Amino acid sequence: MIASLRPLSAIFLAGMLAACASSPNNGLGELPRTPKASIEQMLQQAAESKPEQAALLRLSAADQAYRQNDVAGSARILEQIDLASLQPAQQMFASTLNAELAMARKQPKSALKALRHPSLERLSELPVEQQIRTQLVRARALEADGQALAAARERVFIAPLLSGQQAQDNHEKIWELVANLPEQTSAGGDADLAGWLALARVTKGAATLEQQQDAIDQWVAQNPQHPAAMQLPEALVKLRELASQPLTRIALLLPQEGQLASVARALRDGFLAAHYEAQQAGQNPPDVKLYDSARIGSLDAFYQQAQADGVQLVVGPLEKPLVKQLSDREQLPITTLALNYSDAGQEGPVQLFQFGLAAEDEAREVSRRAWSDGMRRAVALVPAGEWGDRVLDAFRQSWQAQGGTLIAAEHVDQPVELARQIADLFQLRESEARARRLQNTLGSSVDALPARRQDIDFIFLAATPQQAQQIKPTLAFQYAGDVPVYATSHLFTGTHSQAQYQDLEGIRFCETPWLLDAHAPLRQEVTQQWPQAGGSLGRLYAMGVDAYRLAPRLGQLKALPESRIDGLSGTLSLNQAQRVERQLPWAEFRGGQVQRLPESLN
Repeated sequence: MIASLRPLSAIFLAGMLAACASSPNNGLGELPRTPKASIEQMLQQAAESKPEQAALLRLSAADQAYRQNDVAGSARILEQIDLASLQPAQQMFASTLNAELAMARKQPKSALKALRHPSLERLSELPVEQQIRTQLVRARALEADGQALAAARERVFIAPLLSGQQAQDNHEKIWELVANLPEQTSAGGDADLAGWLALARVTKGAATLEQQQDAIDQWVAQNPQHPAAMQLPEALVKLRELASQPLTRIALLLPQEGQLASVARALRDGFLAAHYEAQQAGQNPPDVKLYDSARIGSLDAFYQQAQADGVQLVVGPLEKPLVKQLSDREQLPITTLALNYSDAGQEGPVQLFQFGLAAEDEAREVSRRAWSDGMRRAVALVPAGEWGDRVLDAFRQSWQAQGGTLIAAEHVDQPVELARQIADLFQLRESEARARRLQNTLGSSVDALPARRQDIDFIFLAATPQQAQQIKPTLAFQYAGDVPVYATSHLFTGTHSQAQYQDLEGIRFCETPWLLDAHAPLRQEVTQQWPQAGGSLGRLYAMGVDAYRLAPRLGQLKALPESRIDGLSGTLSLNQAQRVERQLPWAEFRGGQVQRLPESLN
């Protein structure tokens, strides 16, 4: 095929080169443009052309390969071009294309490096189309690199140059970025960006949909010429629709008999306690109608009855098999907040939301906190069995995604094996440990004996209270008592036991606000009526309260993905799978007491 290209006429070549370049621009040189020729034709002609014309042809060929999603092919062509030999306009074009290729390979830092080429200081002298192309890839790279504020600033700057669908997409992206930023973020003198940030602040600050809508309307009235006031982001338009449709009746679907009856009672009592609290505060809460999931003939029959009863939202079921059935459906007749989770990775209908006290949330919370505290290398101790496997997998995925290293893991089962397992984690043989203890007792030197490994920053622990009470002393026995331990809430019973706490001395653990703040008014009211709510069952009462508080705000959490609700089971947010995730506060066993820790810096 290459041979057949050689007899191309000079007229064809001249026309192709003209199509490849724009007219000179302020001495910057010509910009390549995609001609009506194949990549093979352009490369063949480049091989037979003078250097300047060859560079334009290769740039056009590389650009066309990129537009055809041939990232590797585009990169190979671009590597043949000496960037330093190009004119400034072509350098800017090549740098932009290099950045786009880096983003296609998920390498935002490489993209940003390409966009720091000195020629780009004159980007504003190029045609608007090229300016847009360069700045949009810069915005995408900044976002992918975690620089959300800089990405928003870039998109706000370029917004006046855009039109049509491109302008609409950029508008929505600006809102997505600013909605994710901390409330104290400063715009640094950029008036348009400051307006976006102010809108995000007033939207997040409202407690109810009605208050939120009032705050948005007030912001629009104060900033009528702001782009977001002239065209509200789609998420805020959806919030306006939600505010116009108040929730008036909720179905609480829980089993009243069977193995889950005691769990259901705690959830129900917490849910109704939050409902009565809203009534006493002078609010106009929705009616709550109770349904027994243990007695329904089928989910179809239940939804038919609920629709006939005027129900607008279902809270429940609790039973995992029923939640799986709901998740398998294409759609549900009524929006539903299930109080359990279907299988991981299983996508449910858009009407289904899922909320529970998932141990995986706590494993991810340990990962976040340990990383924030400067830890980088971990070992793990988890119970043997399916539950321990799930918790360990969640920790491992979250920890490694942040860049942490999981050196080893042990599954705790038989107490008699615990010393050996911990010795294995720290690569210290039991015979060596006995020798060290003996020499310490005799007062002789132990320098000649192997020490335990020193590259472990902390231990991730998921264990029952009984297991945890054995683990901490065993760590000390194995010369690992100084290694920090970060644990899930499962080692904490919620009741004060100084003897138990001394065996757990120094362990940091995440826990629900309900159990860490005994003076919270609603907790005090509930524990007066149900004393068991002050112990480990309190987590279920807290979940019931939070299910009630979530009910009217599901649409808000969906429309504003970075919204948070400060609940009693944790700080609640909604992920893309419409599962509620919890972020928990932290405490430490210290001097026979439980002491709450300050929030981490990150």
